[in-house]
Amino acid sequence: MKLKQRVVLLAILLVIFIFTKVFLIDNLDTSAANREDQRAFHRMMASLHIELDPRLDHTLQSPWEIAAQWVVPREVYPEETPELGAVMHAMTTKKIIKADVGYKGTQLKALLILEGGQKVVFKPKRYARDYVVEGEPYAGYDRHNAEVAAFHLDRILGFRRAPLVVGRFVNLRTEIKPVATEQLLGTFMTVGNNTCFYGKCYYCRETEPACADGDIMEGSVTLWLPDVWPLQKHRHPWGRTYREGKLARWEYDESYCDAVKKTSPYDSGPRLLDIIDTAIFDYLIGNADRHHYESFQDDEGASMLILLDNAKSFGNPALDERSILAPLYQCCIIRVSTWNRLSYLKNGVLKSALKTAMSHDPISPVLSDAHLDALDQRLLSILATVKQCTDQFGPDVVLVEDRMTLSHL
Repeated sequence: MKLKQRVVLLAILLVIFIFTKVFLIDNLDTSAANREDQRAFHRMMASLHIELDPRLDHTLQSPWEIAAQWVVPREVYPEETPELGAVMHAMTTKKIIKADVGYKGTQLKALLILEGGQKVVFKPKRYARDYVVEGEPYAGYDRHNAEVAAFHLDRILGFRRAPLVVGRFVNLRTEIKPVATEQLLGTFMTVGNNTCFYGKCYYCRETEPACADGDIMEGSVTLWLPDVWPLQKHRHPWGRTYREGKLARWEYDESYCDAVKKTSPYDSGPRLLDIIDTAIFDYLIGNADRHHYESFQDDEGASMLILLDNAKSFGNPALDERSILAPLYQCCIIRVSTWNRLSYLKNGVLKSALKTAMSHDPISPVLSDAHLDALDQRLLSILATVKQCTDQFGPDVVLVEDRMTLSHL
């Protein structure tokens, strides 16, 4: 064989070797990542049921100190949390030492200070479990049980971006009124034999109070994030106008995602994928009201999108508001880890997992069976949407490895 032919043959073999090596390494990396996703799923399933146990035998720290130390830029609580039951037990049992009107917003809530100085947000019960909220997907009062269910769904999806939430019964007469500020106390009233309050908020009205059953009010308490992690508010790029006859750009421009990708902080980093994770989360719970979102301050797009204020959820199990998924079907990208987790949760696993996760809660049953069934149906719609994307663009484009530096340009 001539020297020139040998050189060409060696060059071809070298190219084949390089491509084979790269292909094998990529496959090995992908397989390893998939195996880790599967192990993480099994760990989550094994830790679903939480016993509300006050014991913290291995530490002298308070439950509030433990929960504060969990918070980091990309998660509110870690994957493995043996102390989670103790923290949630404290949230539902610790003495209330002060009660005030809630932080500004549109819906009724109260800000409580628990023994040890921990702030929590209390949202009162407004509806029975089987009540169906008709009208727009963002209609109605906040649903306290939706906050509880959303927190546990966040655990199941492996996001760990929602503050801790647990149900709690409070005696308005003996636990709240004696420690209430004048501003909150001035909104209390009696309707029939029931103690009620209407608080201070944009939509709070004396004619629409939340009423206890006698003096006992069911509600949810959400753990306040540590003050050392101040929040920054952002307008959601897929937010609604809330004006009849006026559409947001994303509602008529199918290429809207291309414009978003050119805008900070969505042009690089994890934020756009967080938006898509959140769209999936919100579609599952039926939350069409995320017009803004919070992240940690001065994060330059690196911190997580925090899943706060999930109470406009689980209103109508028969309503699947597909527009909530617009970030997913317009951008046609999704984290590999999110896709893997959703795939593991099909065939009824999601409903069963959420039911198990919520079974410990003081206000259990948290959701009606109709809402649990709706979750499984909505999951199928999400999987079908991703399949449409992969059929059109290919899995290499749609399934984004989230363990790498991201650029969406």
